[in-house]
Amino acid sequence: MKLSLMSLTAAAFLSLPALAATTEYELDSTNSVALFSVKHMMVSNVRGTFTKVTGTAHIDEQDLTKSKVEATIDATTVNTNDAKRDEHLRAPDFFDTAKYPTITFKSTKVEKARGGLKVTGNLTLHGVTKPVVLDVEGFTTVSKDPYGNTKRGGSATTKINRKDFGLSWNDVLETGGVAVGEEVTITLDIQMNQKKPAPAATNGAP
Repeated sequence: MKLSLMSLTAAAFLSLPALAATTEYELDSTNSVALFSVKHMMVSNVRGTFTKVTGTAHIDEQDLTKSKVEATIDATTVNTNDAKRDEHLRAPDFFDTAKYPTITFKSTKVEKARGGLKVTGNLTLHGVTKPVVLDVEGFTTVSKDPYGNTKRGGSATTKINRKDFGLSWNDVLETGGVAVGEEVTITLDIQMNQKKPAPAATNGAP
């Protein structure tokens, strides 16, 4: 019995460093943005943003490949600096935000890569879920603001074919080609705040 108790105590003690190595962060929506770029009229790129990005990240400080990230983009906040175009993007021809108000990403694998990380996960857009790979830079840098808050950030980029997600609307041009390209470049510029531990319970004491 004593041996069993000692074994359990030792196992619990050894597990503490692993638990302490995982740090939870929340995306700072004020300082985070999702951007996209797509070919327009066959001659230039139109760039747009989604201004509300939220999510969490569980960072394993001892082994980054064991980390997990989730992000949610408010599709209704799409902005390309053209009100009529933004209205069209929110309509059923494109994002159909009345039916699909959010775009989500959930990581399934994290790998180290030269100069950063490769994060594989499931992107859900327009009601369709497909695997994508994000190339992440700057994620290992940690800093503190003047108020003592621990922060982390980075930039993640991927490319998708919008038709894979049911975004197939287009218009044929008189000069040949189409109005909107199929390939879309997505970039997430994110900043995260380390979650602070919850205050200790006082058990009703004043």
